[in-house]
Amino acid sequence: MPFPTTSSPLARALAERNYEQPTPVQLAVLADDAVGRDLLVSAQTGSGKTVAYGLAMAKDLLGDAERFEPAGAPLALIVAPTRELALQVQLELAWLYEHADARVVSCVGGMDPRREQRELAAGAHIVVGTPGRLCDHLRRGRLDISGLRVVVLDEADEMLNLGFREDMEFILETTPDTRRTLLFSATFPRGIVALARQYQQQAFRIEVAGDEGGHADIEYRAIRVAADDVEHAVVNVLRFHEAPSALVFCNTREAVRHLQAALLERGFSVAALSGEMTQNERTQALQALRDGRSRVCVATDVAARGIDLPSLDLVIHADLPKDPEVMQHRSGRTGRAGRKGVSILLVPPARRRRAELLLDLAGIDIVWGTAPQADEIRKLDHDRLLKDAVFSEEATSDDLVLAQTLLAERSPEAIAAALARLYRARLPAPEDILDPGEGRGRERGERPSRRDDRAAGPRSKTGKSPRHGMEEATVWFRAAIGRRKNAEARWLLPMICRRGGIDKRDIGAIKIMDTTTEFEIAARVADSFAVKIKRPDKEDSIRIEPLADTPQGEARAEKPARRPKPDPRADSWRDQGDGGLRAPRSDEPRDHTAAKRHGKPDREAKAFSREGASGSREDHASKREPRAPFRFDRNEKGARPTSGDEPRFGKKKKHRGKAGHTQWPDVSAAKPKFGKKPKKKRRG
Repeated sequence: MPFPTTSSPLARALAERNYEQPTPVQLAVLADDAVGRDLLVSAQTGSGKTVAYGLAMAKDLLGDAERFEPAGAPLALIVAPTRELALQVQLELAWLYEHADARVVSCVGGMDPRREQRELAAGAHIVVGTPGRLCDHLRRGRLDISGLRVVVLDEADEMLNLGFREDMEFILETTPDTRRTLLFSATFPRGIVALARQYQQQAFRIEVAGDEGGHADIEYRAIRVAADDVEHAVVNVLRFHEAPSALVFCNTREAVRHLQAALLERGFSVAALSGEMTQNERTQALQALRDGRSRVCVATDVAARGIDLPSLDLVIHADLPKDPEVMQHRSGRTGRAGRKGVSILLVPPARRRRAELLLDLAGIDIVWGTAPQADEIRKLDHDRLLKDAVFSEEATSDDLVLAQTLLAERSPEAIAAALARLYRARLPAPEDILDPGEGRGRERGERPSRRDDRAAGPRSKTGKSPRHGMEEATVWFRAAIGRRKNAEARWLLPMICRRGGIDKRDIGAIKIMDTTTEFEIAARVADSFAVKIKRPDKEDSIRIEPLADTPQGEARAEKPARRPKPDPRADSWRDQGDGGLRAPRSDEPRDHTAAKRHGKPDREAKAFSREGASGSREDHASKREPRAPFRFDRNEKGARPTSGDEPRFGKKKKHRGKAGHTQWPDVSAAKPKFGKKPKKKRRG
């Protein structure tokens, strides 16, 4: 069915873009009942809404004329929720009104506001922008909307979700009452209905079913994949489909950076798109995809609304979307304007039920399967090489001369092998994908459950977990972490399960030592465990490696503790006669009579002296010369230590007289400079 009657400049632009069959939403807004009225339109993403309201407002902007008059105050204002969608709308309306000499200006956040001010001052027929930047220009008097005829709110439900309600109301209240209001939304929540009742006049309601415009050209698939193999599954899916351009969605900016780096390392031409990037960087990334300089875009949900990329045939959900609406908007980037597309969800075992719920709420029938294997991709590479355009192109004379030279110098087999190597060199290598049934490890980012903590149990003094052994054959592994870094079995056990994609029942004894931890793994899963632990992990960098020199099923002995330094007071050390001590020779008998209590020599052990080791402790103590005590000289003003009966430091002690009475020290002398202040003598 051809497009309804439109102005000749617009019909010419549609013909140049090969728009032959209008979409349901385009037919609805051009119907006789909708002409000249406010519209409340519900249609899924990718249904051609931009061209729909571009055609719907043409009569209001051009009238019966075929070209616009010189630009002045804008005639139409389009409000979009995101920068990318606003810039996309500007490009769409620019080619649609190209032959009508329309001037379309964008006003979005992240761009230079002074440049936008100059463009607005130069005049514009259509202004497209985000709510915040448009309100800023309106408040500063830079945007003249006195002659406005049409206001379009694109993706109004998304603007409400992003908190732009006040900005939308400010824009609608500022514009003239004679304007025509077109409100487009994927759904009709209460906020949208209330907004339409307040700012629209007898709006004509149009609803386009999702199956007609949303999912008809999109094939949905779900791939079961182990939690640790999501990154490798993305690589194999991209290699298997070889789409001209693909979009991979992640939930966080960190995940976008990690996956972009991984794909770049493998040889993919990748661009990133996330909220932390500047508008200039985001624009350059989208332009690289449109130009073909990048074939893969890794993005957050910032790219899920309104982005139209040419030849986008593949959408991969590396992380599951948060709700069915986000999933539909992500997938809606492909299968647009009559093109076919594929939307693939990567589902770890722990997310299977969540994925089924999302698909059920979205009303999508999906085909479940497994990730493409490396052998399948290599077989496809062989077929693609035989069908490559290099064989179908006509050879030039220079090509034939070079071919004859090669055949003279090399055999046909050598030339064919070199061609195959060159072809494979420009292709990223496929990855080996494990069966998702083998990867029973916990998904990244999930905390270990209490049941796992109880299973691990408290570590014993020997470093083993409560599982003292396994009946089946085992292989020992070592982790580069020990007691000095607070290694405990309660968090080592879930970490080992996650890193190796195994179950806690596959782990035997765990020996925690000072700097390392050794544990045994069931031999039946040891090979897959050894492969998985070699891959980099997002959450930790603990090195795990097999113990090749350890017999199977036998634990390595812990490193012996250092011998304590010998105590010079012990009986086993002898006097050398010159004041020093020496260790006894191996042929001398040792004296074991001095018992040790808590590592200290017995108090009744013999004391050492230069004359020998005979005599009791008291005998040796009596031979020592008594040290003269110190006292303060009462005859001097300053405190000077001299020999006497009083201590030099500390509290003054009581002295007993001959009669046994207590005698207090004389405090009439000068006070000492150190020690406690002596008490004054009581009187009376």
